[in-house]
Amino acid sequence: MKIHKPDLPIRPIVNWCNAPAYKLAKLFTHKIQQLVPLPFAFNVKNTKHLILELKQTPLTSTSQFASLDISNMYSNIPIKETKLILEDILSHNTTDPQTINEISNWYDTITQQNYFTNNGNTILQKDGLAMGAPSSSIISEIFLQSLELFKF
Repeated sequence: MKIHKPDLPIRPIVNWCNAPAYKLAKLFTHKIQQLVPLPFAFNVKNTKHLILELKQTPLTSTSQFASLDISNMYSNIPIKETKLILEDILSHNTTDPQTINEISNWYDTITQQNYFTNNGNTILQKDGLAMGAPSSSIISEIFLQSLELFKF
């Protein structure tokens, strides 16, 4: 819960260790890291990394900086669009069709595991990625890097 942000909805973070697709999500993440080398061109790891990058960046009087903080990021990643982006990247990386099909099937299984129980009630998250799933960060990164590449 982000208690420092008043009037924002609570977003559940679910421990995925006991989820049916947990091992598949870990395998998917590992496989994607091998097949889809993401440059992370616009990301910083921490403040120290940011300062190092800024020191190495030539600045002019017209330089401008932008920082994007995405509200409720995981729950706003479009599942279907990101799957198409992933398949397109795999195709351009000359991944064989059988592997692309397997990765797509894994993707569907993982992204449909967006449910959790609370006080005996099963709650289904209809949109976006599950917070706490091992695959959510890599899937969101695929979408965000595509967005940065084609929209900015």
